[in-house]
Amino acid sequence: MENNGELNRKIYSVRNLHTVQEILLTSAHIFADRPAFKVKHKKGGEYHDITYRQFKEDVDAFGTYLISKGLDGKKIGIIGANSYQWTVAYFAILSGVGILVPLDKDLKKDEINNLAKRANIAALIHTKKYNEYIEDLDFELRVKTTVYQDASKAEDPQYMLWMIEEGKKLLKQGNTDFIDKKTEPDAFASLLFTSGTTGTPKGVMLSNENLVFSVLAPSRIVDIKEGDVSLSILPAHHTFESTINMLTIFFQGGSIAFCEGLKYVLKNIQEAGVSVMVGVPLIVESIYSRIWKQARAGKKGKILKRLIKLNRRLMALGIDKRRTLFKSVYDKFGGRLRLFIVGAAAIELNASRGFMDLGFDLCQGYGLTETAPLISGVPEFERKQACKKAGSCGPVVPYGEIKINDPDADGIGEIIYRGPNVMLGYYEMPEETEKVIKDGWFYTGDLGFLDKEGWLYITGRSKNVIVTKTGKNIYPEELEVLINQIPEVKESMVYAKEEDGGNDYIVAVQILPEMEIIVENMGEDVSEKEIFEMFTEKINEINNSLPNYKRVRNIQVREKDFIRTTTKKIKRQANL
Repeated sequence: MENNGELNRKIYSVRNLHTVQEILLTSAHIFADRPAFKVKHKKGGEYHDITYRQFKEDVDAFGTYLISKGLDGKKIGIIGANSYQWTVAYFAILSGVGILVPLDKDLKKDEINNLAKRANIAALIHTKKYNEYIEDLDFELRVKTTVYQDASKAEDPQYMLWMIEEGKKLLKQGNTDFIDKKTEPDAFASLLFTSGTTGTPKGVMLSNENLVFSVLAPSRIVDIKEGDVSLSILPAHHTFESTINMLTIFFQGGSIAFCEGLKYVLKNIQEAGVSVMVGVPLIVESIYSRIWKQARAGKKGKILKRLIKLNRRLMALGIDKRRTLFKSVYDKFGGRLRLFIVGAAAIELNASRGFMDLGFDLCQGYGLTETAPLISGVPEFERKQACKKAGSCGPVVPYGEIKINDPDADGIGEIIYRGPNVMLGYYEMPEETEKVIKDGWFYTGDLGFLDKEGWLYITGRSKNVIVTKTGKNIYPEELEVLINQIPEVKESMVYAKEEDGGNDYIVAVQILPEMEIIVENMGEDVSEKEIFEMFTEKINEINNSLPNYKRVRNIQVREKDFIRTTTKKIKRQANL
């Protein structure tokens, strides 16, 4: 089955660009005096605006300084927490200095050294935290960044803001080496490493065209309005954050506020007047859980349920009163939050349907680092379809193509994709590249199906499929969706466990319990045995609706959270 992305549905018009440099130039011109970023001069302080004009001036100065130090065309790494400085460096490198190599801020010393050497980077822009991590590396230049207010006072000439000031001096002296540079759409622009940072990790080579396509694609299906503010919370080195949040919001003229940390999410949403949240399911689901926890704590859970039923009846009649019915919910999030953009993994059906019931728009997308990342997404103007198709990642992005390769009897097969955002290839790994790019099609390794309207549903990773002795395929993610709907389950991981005797596999599950709900329902004195028996009973109910070969035979209740990636996805092998 195929969906070729022909424009047979409404899309928003966008200015047609091909490089990140063009995004910087045009947005700085169109939105010059609008706030581009909201930053804090000290933790716990107030947010302060930085305009598009000021941002471009800082990017021009920093880029000029880097080129003056001989880094023209070189690979330059960035590592550190999300910040204004990180973003200045990101735009400067992509807009004419060289090739960007963003690194995960949570990497250990050996991993950083391995990737730095693997990429052959010439300079590393980093915060003071990483000084000892890189003391053994031989770079042409090491650039330190620090918090915004301290850097302006620092005497250390390596501080990044000192470099910005030096760059401004060079510009005044007539140095135009950076601002005269013209970047090419098909040129190698960014090197991103996928998971697996020991040994010989895979480095994804992206071009300017790859990155910009994944800015234009969401902009054609999601409209960022004047005054919209997003919260930068996901790791900036990840393509979902840097492309879908940072670049796309900047392209459309919105503002980006930097989050102070996961425990400050709600506080920062309120302080910055956040209206758009770009996040992974774990973050978005925790917000949804908070809504219900607060309702139950105030003994308003039953009232909220009644209002949702009333709202459904009104919506069926074409009457939208959600902002009025659920005003108290909106007020808890500062009163402006309207849109969730979710990616990196599938969001729970209860949460996606629940947010829509409460009047929030929720756009779920699907993609990979190798596609910079967007492949499909739910258009915000398809609200009715999104409600009907909760759990879908939407149609293929405009100007892209999706096919399901070798589908089975249920229409499930490997998702393959073709479009301008498919990577240039894996860095110095031509054989690995040939395995995944064939005749222009990228073979994702993910399994899914397309419905009659061309909306994509993900069923799992091909490498996670459990194949029984009789040749039956079991998709762990399909079972996890069912198990995660149990209110007492926070998250689950289904996997294959070798049967006694080693002749076949049985389906097993690890469950991370939602203890607040368990205590609320079963009392504070609930025992581990009672919790296990409760889960056994509820999973047996699910088993009764499944074919015999899919039934869960082994249950483990976890005491600690799963080992996760930086985007909060469960690392399956690490948890076995």
